[in-house]
Amino acid sequence: MELCVALDLPTKEENLNLIKKIQNYNVWLKVGLRTYIRDGEDFLLAIKKINPDFKIFLDLKLYDIPNTMADAAESIMGLGVDMFNVHASAGKRAMKEVMRRLDTFDKRPIVLAVTALTSFSEEEFQDVYEKDIALKADKFAKDAMESGLDGVVCSAYESASIKNISSQKFMTLTPGIRPFGEDAGDQKRVADIAFAKNAYVDFIVVGRPIYKSENPEEVVKKILERI
Repeated sequence: MELCVALDLPTKEENLNLIKKIQNYNVWLKVGLRTYIRDGEDFLLAIKKINPDFKIFLDLKLYDIPNTMADAAESIMGLGVDMFNVHASAGKRAMKEVMRRLDTFDKRPIVLAVTALTSFSEEEFQDVYEKDIALKADKFAKDAMESGLDGVVCSAYESASIKNISSQKFMTLTPGIRPFGEDAGDQKRVADIAFAKNAYVDFIVVGRPIYKSENPEEVVKKILERI
């Protein structure tokens, strides 16, 4: 299991200061929608200047018609990131088109599909998808696997089931991790490190417990010791 640190601070400078504090640790860095829209490719280059060994997860959750998603995926190839994601809700045709385009390159990033956002409660999810989270997450994961993707984004509560219907090599990345029982905030389906390990999670995403700490380096160190 690997740690992915969410860079969700209000400014580029605050995010870079956080990165500098944890630059000696072997972690992934998650660049989300707000951060990328605000700071763009320059921010990705700034990360690599601090430590070229950092691996970057570009968390934009592509969701559009198949051709547009594939065009965007090709553009992402030029950014030098190590992982990005799409929405499984876009459907198998869109996911297959993304992978068809990417497979023309000699080397491509890891590609994941978002199943059910961890901010959804069961009731909220059913309002949108008219299915239980667990059942729909399994279906989305199966679609992603059959479309050639490397894994999915899900909560820790769906990870074990997804591994069972796919394979141990099919990756799961789980946001909403509160490593030491911290407040859930705007997330609904949160879990701790022990639960994630038992669910065979490959990547845990941790944000607030790290960047809101007075000593983020120490929090990262403790998380890595646990995993």
